[in-house]
Amino acid sequence: MRTVIIGAALLALSLNLAAQEYTPAQNPVGPESWWWDEQWWEEGQIPNPDNHPVRVEWIEYPSGDATVPALVARPDDDRPYPAVLYQHGRRGLDELVQRQVKRIAARGFVVLAPDVYSAHFIEKLPIEHDYVVEQDVSLGLDQLLARPDVSTSRACLVSHTRGGYMTLKAATTHKRQSDAAACYVSWYPHLQDPNAPEPMQVYRYAAEIDQLLLPTLIFIGEQEQYQRRRSIETAVASLTAAGRRVQLVVYPGVGRGFDFRPPHVRTLADDLAAQDAVQRAARFMRATLAPYQK
Repeated sequence: MRTVIIGAALLALSLNLAAQEYTPAQNPVGPESWWWDEQWWEEGQIPNPDNHPVRVEWIEYPSGDATVPALVARPDDDRPYPAVLYQHGRRGLDELVQRQVKRIAARGFVVLAPDVYSAHFIEKLPIEHDYVVEQDVSLGLDQLLARPDVSTSRACLVSHTRGGYMTLKAATTHKRQSDAAACYVSWYPHLQDPNAPEPMQVYRYAAEIDQLLLPTLIFIGEQEQYQRRRSIETAVASLTAAGRRVQLVVYPGVGRGFDFRPPHVRTLADDLAAQDAVQRAARFMRATLAPYQK
């Protein structure tokens, strides 16, 4: 009987939420758009991207009974740079994700990317979410900010897919937005507890979003999966209504994973979106971290 009651309650919830109005964000046109660049339009000027040769190393740090391996990527010189913690999603920290870590480091950041799945012997592409990994993310911030080659006293939390949920929990549940994190940046994040029931996945976002105080920047493709796009856009709408600093960038002509699509299926639109997003994220993070320079 209890199973029937719970099932009926979830059905009622899904029908009620489905009835609520939802309008996907459209790609804006003209000078008021997020993508408009007056210097390019009027003067022909194109911003120069920061390009640094990158070096990488692997480190480890303790988290409870686990040892967390982490990739550290940074410009190949002796200067200090702002701190970024990059959290992988369901793919794990595989070769495609490691490229993204290096792309961010090449813009002029020290990037620490914890491999939380390897730390707990979690297979790639898990369905269930193990909440213990959120502690690994939180402690990764301490490991990053203790490095002598970091120039800031806080770090930006950067992620993709399920990593967006992990970093959200690190910021809110583990309270790192009060002492270690300066901003939240994510590519097509999963903004719901992966263990929540289906109606919550489709029609709601994680309750922790309403606790997020950090300046926020999120990237998605116009062809993002409906159940992900809806939760992302409603979360952004809620943050906007609460007066938080948040921006959602929607790229036309691309879908989920435009940063990671392999060469045999990759399109020009994927590349243009990926390059614009990483440069836009770098400008946002540099400006947000500027007050925390040591």
